[in-house]
Parts: sequence; C-alpha cells; structure tokens
Amino acid sequence: MIYLTTFKTALLCFPLVAFLITIPFILIQYHKYGSINKIRVFIIYSFILYLMTIYFLVILPLPSIDEVKTMTSPKIQLIPFSFITDFVKETPLIITRPNTYLKALCHSSFYTVLFNIVMTIPFGMYLRYYFKCNLRQIFIDSFLLSLFFELTQLSGLYFMYPRPYRLFDVDDLMLNTIGGVVGYSIMGKLKRLFPTREEIDRKSFEAGKVVSGFRRITLFYLDFIIYSFLTGIISIFLKYSIVKYVIFILYFIIIPCHWNSRTIGSNFLKIKLETSRHRAFHLFLRWFLIYLYYVRIPFGIISLFSLINLDISIKMILMVILWICLFLFYWISIVKVLKNQTLIYDRLSKVQLVSTIKS
Repeated sequence: MIYLTTFKTALLCFPLVAFLITIPFILIQYHKYGSINKIRVFIIYSFILYLMTIYFLVILPLPSIDEVKTMTSPKIQLIPFSFITDFVKETPLIITRPNTYLKALCHSSFYTVLFNIVMTIPFGMYLRYYFKCNLRQIFIDSFLLSLFFELTQLSGLYFMYPRPYRLFDVDDLMLNTIGGVVGYSIMGKLKRLFPTREEIDRKSFEAGKVVSGFRRITLFYLDFIIYSFLTGIISIFLKYSIVKYVIFILYFIIIPCHWNSRTIGSNFLKIKLETSRHRAFHLFLRWFLIYLYYVRIPFGIISLFSLINLDISIKMILMVILWICLFLFYWISIVKVLKNQTLIYDRLSKVQLVSTIKS
C-alpha cells in the first residue's frame, strides 16, 4: 500500500517538475536536433517520473521532527550480506521442509531485498537503451544513485531532521547496484523491440531540416526574451526612451545583417532568416509588417471604435464582439503558423526561415 501511495505522490508532483523542465527541454531539442521527437519525449519524461518515484520511496513517509528526536534505532549498517542472516533468522524457512518456502518468500525480509533489486532495474534499462551506457558505466552509475539515496537517509533528509530516520545500509548499496546490472541484461534482450537511439536521432535530424510552426513560435518568444533582457540591462545605465528602439534595430536588423542572417535566438535554435539582396531592408520590412499585422492595425481599430459616439450598452456589446474577434484573429494566426503556412508579412518581406540543422 505504501508503494502505491508513493507512486500517487510522484504523479501529483510530476506536472510541476514537467512544467519546470519543459522550456529547457524544448530549447535543447531544437538546438541539437531542430525538432522534438515524440518517442524521445516519452522516454525522457517517463525516466524523470521513474526517478521521482524511487526518490519518494526512499524519503517517504516523512515522520514528525518530535518523533525522530525520540528514535534510538541504529543509523548505519556496514556489515555486507546481513540481509542473508536476517532472512535466515526472521523467516520460517526450513530447507528440508518445502511447505515453509512460500511463507519465507512472503516475509518482509525477502521482499525488501527483492524490492531493492527491482527498484533500480529500470535505471539500468534506461541507461543502456537511451543513454547508450556500457556495463561498467551502468555499474558505477547504479552504485552512485544508491549512494545518493543512502546519504540522503543518513543526513536526515539533508539535515532537516536532527538524526536519520532511516538506516544507511551497505546491503542496499549492493542490491541497488545489482538491480542496475540486471536492468542492463534485461534490456539486452528487449532492445530489439524498440527503435534504436540512432533511429530516433536520425528521424529527429530529418524533421529538423524543416522549420516547424512550433519552432517558429519558440524562436519568436526566445528572441523577444533576449531582447527584453538586453533592453532592461542597458536601460539601467541609459535612461532614454529611445534605447528600446535602438536595441531593437541592433538586435533584429543589424546583427543578422553581419552574422549570416541570424539573431542570438535563431542561432541557438539553428535557424537562419534567409533573404535575397538588400538584407537590412527586407528584415526591417518584415518586422514593420509584423508590428502592423499583430499590434497597430488590430488595436488601432479598437481605439478608433472606442471614439465612436454610441449608446453605452450597445458600445459595450460591440466592444466585447471586437475583443472576441481579436482573440480569434490571434488564434487563427497561431494555427496557421503551427500548420507551417506562410503568413502575409513573410510573403511581402520575402524573408524565409531556413533550418541550418545538418544530420
């Protein structure tokens, strides 16, 4: 029951962790491959969920500090293979009596040992399948993972408690390490059932040769985050309203003209803004048209409409309709970008977003 409760806790916490890593994950995938592969997403996020689950199994349930203060149990167990002695002492196993075998296997001293092995089997499987680790690497990494868990317990959850509330056990180090090695062996038999890491990478590179709609949106926000950051820093020292316009021209027009049609953001995402001759003119025209398309014209219409002299109730209804239309306009524009359709400002400015990814 405690294992099920712990897994539920991991599931509840997973969305928050997934949210925190999603943006870095997207940026890294676009930087490295130019695309986001669904199989890779499943592997990475399931691996994170697995690590969260076994971590919570190590630290949960959390006792109260007062309860820990009264504990007198041992903190460290450094005698190897004590689990064998415990199994013999605590279980009703009698070698000459087969009817005692099942009771012995159902005893906590057996399934605790079994659990410590099973806990790290997926770790070895993930490392061999996706991370391409050999047996030696998996042996070391499994040992280090187990050592991290044992030190977490020994430190009283990083000194949040006055003493350890769980035992640092050398047997756990051994069993967890064995589990990783077992996982390595199991994946050796199963890996032919799954696409290889090389196949996943190849498909990712192939997809990355075309700038997808979501990659375009990611570039748009990344560039503006970098631009906003630079503007904020420089505005601390130069308190002029014109600063943001100068930085805009510098970042989106001058730098691409002298850096092979790339901004800082597009260079990171492996995208080039390709134009014909007169690069500066076409880049300026593109951003001017984007400003008109998304800002000046839509909000200009709303501003003009607000000046019309109408009955207040009618005016409110029409304003709501206008804002709904504006929302639909932005939504349709996003859908068009996601479908990789060329929008009017790209057609008129003759600027193409070209991927620089090479397999």
